[in-house]
Amino acid sequence: MSKQRNLNERRKQRTRIRLRKLANGRPRLSVFRSSKHIYAQVIDDAKGLTVASASTLEKDFSAKGADQAAATEIGKLVAKRALDAGVKEVVFDRGGYLYHGRVKALADAAREGGLSF
Repeated sequence: MSKQRNLNERRKQRTRIRLRKLANGRPRLSVFRSSKHIYAQVIDDAKGLTVASASTLEKDFSAKGADQAAATEIGKLVAKRALDAGVKEVVFDRGGYLYHGRVKALADAAREGGLSF
């Protein structure tokens, strides 16, 4: 395993440990981004279930790619699906990524969609 990958994994684990302390029973909005796609899931860790999810791989998704516009649409979509499932408050899990660019666009859109974190 390369040194950079080790650092990324440790950063991700550090973030998750902090989130567990802050969660207070709230599900987490987890974000994964790759060079071609972006994914978001609302996960209830207490039950071990994914409550809602959205990604740019879905057939009915209009935009292509993983730019900030696509991240904004994914944020709105996952917020709508989470609200339909009865989740209003979440903890944001940026997954070791910096809170900047696509990750920030997704978080802002989820807030506009009605989720609070």
